[in-house]
Amino acid sequence: MDSFTDIQYRFTRHIRDPDNAPAPEDIEERRMAIYRDLLYRNVESFLANSFPVLRKVLKDDEWHSLVRDYFKNHQARTPLFHRMPQEFLQYLQDAKETAGSIYPFLVELAHYEWVELALSLDTREIRQDGINPDGDLLSGVPVLNELSWSLVYDYPVQRIGPNYLPEEKPAQPTCLFVYRDWQDKVRFIELNPLAARLVDCLKENDRGKTGREILTEIAAEIAHPDPEAVISGGASVLEDMREKQIILGTG
Repeated sequence: MDSFTDIQYRFTRHIRDPDNAPAPEDIEERRMAIYRDLLYRNVESFLANSFPVLRKVLKDDEWHSLVRDYFKNHQARTPLFHRMPQEFLQYLQDAKETAGSIYPFLVELAHYEWVELALSLDTREIRQDGINPDGDLLSGVPVLNELSWSLVYDYPVQRIGPNYLPEEKPAQPTCLFVYRDWQDKVRFIELNPLAARLVDCLKENDRGKTGREILTEIAAEIAHPDPEAVISGGASVLEDMREKQIILGTG
């Protein structure tokens, strides 16, 4: 007789790939059909809720083809259910040629949707110790909200939906900043290139440079003829970031 482990393997292989893997013998087909339907629908429903825009832009056969292939072939690295969206994203990244043949922006759109979920599940809290929320952002050291990501995409993923499906990559990339605020709400904002560079400098500011020093360096990078104009404009951007809780204050 087959061992119980052998039966389990045959059972799960059939659940994942019923067209090519026969079910264990002596199991009623009606019962197997219940398991096949239940497990697939649970996975498909969870992924559809995790990637709502992706689900809307794909036709039913395209969506179910991807989910079926994921269900059949992807080797998950974690049993945790809330990590399944990350596993599906990894599957799409590994199979980006297949995904890209449907839409060239598909993997980037999936990543954009996953980021919101990942940041909402981050167990860290916004730190407050050692931060002056009202500090001068030019003479002090601006402190960036650590619960944040800087994102650069080839496609304007924040605009993609059933009524906007770009076929060609725009000339300029899309720079986004995603963060979690004090109310634990995940927010996205689009950044122009200079604001994106400012955010990058704040993230990399391990030497404790002041806001003025950072803006002075940016002015030099772009060879601006009037550095003070960059500093003045940058000061307004920093204050706006503080109002949006992107910058927490000075440290």
